[in-house]
Amino acid sequence: MKSDIEIAREVKLEPIQDIANKINISADQVEHYGKYKAKISGIPYDEKINNCNLILVTATTPNKSGSGKTTTSVALAQGLNKIGKRAIVALREPSLGPVFGMKGGAAGGGYSQVLPMEDINLHFTGDFHAITSANNTLAALIDNYQYFNRTGTKGLKQILWRRVLDVNDRSLRFMVSGLNGSSNGVPTETGFDITPASEIMAIFCLSTSLDDLRARIEKILIGYTYDNAPFFVKDLGVAGAIVTLLKDAFQPNLVQTIEGGAAFIHGGPFANIAHGCNSIMATKAAMQYGEYAVTEAGFGSDLGGEKFLNIKCRAAGIAPKASVLVTTTQSIKLHGKVDEKLIKQPNMEGLKAGIKNVERHIESLQNFGQTVILALNKFGFDTEEEISFIENWCKEKGAHFAINEGFAKGGDGAAALARKVVEIVETNPSKPIIHTYEINDTIEDKIHKIVTKVYKGSSVTYGKNAKTAMKKIKELGGDLLPVCIAKTQFSFTDNAALVGAAEGFNIHIENLVLNHGAGFVVAVAGEIMRMPGLPKEPAANIIDVVNGEIVNLS
Repeated sequence: MKSDIEIAREVKLEPIQDIANKINISADQVEHYGKYKAKISGIPYDEKINNCNLILVTATTPNKSGSGKTTTSVALAQGLNKIGKRAIVALREPSLGPVFGMKGGAAGGGYSQVLPMEDINLHFTGDFHAITSANNTLAALIDNYQYFNRTGTKGLKQILWRRVLDVNDRSLRFMVSGLNGSSNGVPTETGFDITPASEIMAIFCLSTSLDDLRARIEKILIGYTYDNAPFFVKDLGVAGAIVTLLKDAFQPNLVQTIEGGAAFIHGGPFANIAHGCNSIMATKAAMQYGEYAVTEAGFGSDLGGEKFLNIKCRAAGIAPKASVLVTTTQSIKLHGKVDEKLIKQPNMEGLKAGIKNVERHIESLQNFGQTVILALNKFGFDTEEEISFIENWCKEKGAHFAINEGFAKGGDGAAALARKVVEIVETNPSKPIIHTYEINDTIEDKIHKIVTKVYKGSSVTYGKNAKTAMKKIKELGGDLLPVCIAKTQFSFTDNAALVGAAEGFNIHIENLVLNHGAGFVVAVAGEIMRMPGLPKEPAANIIDVVNGEIVNLS
């Protein structure tokens, strides 16, 4: 089969205005970024949103085989359009860190991609650059304030704000700025996070209007004064400048699927270190213009899925009509501890052992009140015995089942999955979300409930930094905010090596970070890093431009 980029290049793209016309977006709403991508303004966000069928796509615990969650999201939208439904997909924007690192791009794959894939995976419409600039402008303004108040009583005893870059660069995690004399600033221990981990990114994705964006930015906690008073962006008086840098980026991006369907792609927080969902603005845009809106949440249902339902849905006032859980036989076998070299071979014992991981995700989504469809991304080496086993097993667990062949066949290959989704949505009454915790629970109770109900752990411990931060966060009203746990994506635990479906473990919270503007408390578990590093052989080693065309981008 051809590579993703080869398939993408063979598609004759439709002008973006034609895509907009298909979903009744007028020409005066379309702000062109070239021929095939655009920002959309003037979206009414009215009662049509309430009539749309929102579908969440999430996945089992990631591993080396991958599951194909983004590909399935695109395929499902294509499949729904194939069977006569007006469907729009809403996705996150890829980060350059994974694109040039280990994971690669995030525009789907095979015959279920969003296009133009090179643009989407690289600079796109500049949203990530705008968010990076806004974050670092705020950092510079904070340092400038500190510089001019370094000899008085108005300076800050502690600065919490860090700079960001959209690269994987472990060398920048911890550093000292302002060296080489007083004219170069005040020496400060600081560091860089990756742009998707920035609170600006979270605010960008959770804001529902420019006014809401400004209000959230004003609430960002910068640090503490010498008399231990909290110091916010509102105190610095620069929220207007930060909003100015984000104003154009804040409008959702419209592109197209490989089959000419509409796709909104906007915002991109990671799900292991942030809340892992595209912007509320883009999701609601898909709901405004579509009969069905398909959106994904990053990594497994224990990370992006949990945060979508507990954080994003609370902030947006939305709820999915059903959840699609994506997996493959290869992924299941890896969770069953089958050797990586043997996962394409039939192995019923490995499949039965690994399916416990699938069971955990199904139970978790069902506990949220969700009707679950297990979407099995089918490969040529999958046997009928394996597929029949998984389908019958799903029936026993109260979950639905459908095969997806969108990667190889596009919308036609996802038609069965699409019909299953429609059958469920149109024959079952909508259910409210059963949240894991109440918003009035304490921070400790929220974390404990996520760990015990979603992860199936038994206990939570806190490090010294977390205990110190807890006291300050509670004084600022943090008990009334949702919790966003930052942990490894490769396990239900905080240890990436514990694959499958571990139970009865402890989660250790190293630190707590108050994202006051975004409106949640980040609980940093285990050794998770907010600035990833590059692998020994990063994807950057093979990405190139040959005869004027980009090669090996996937």
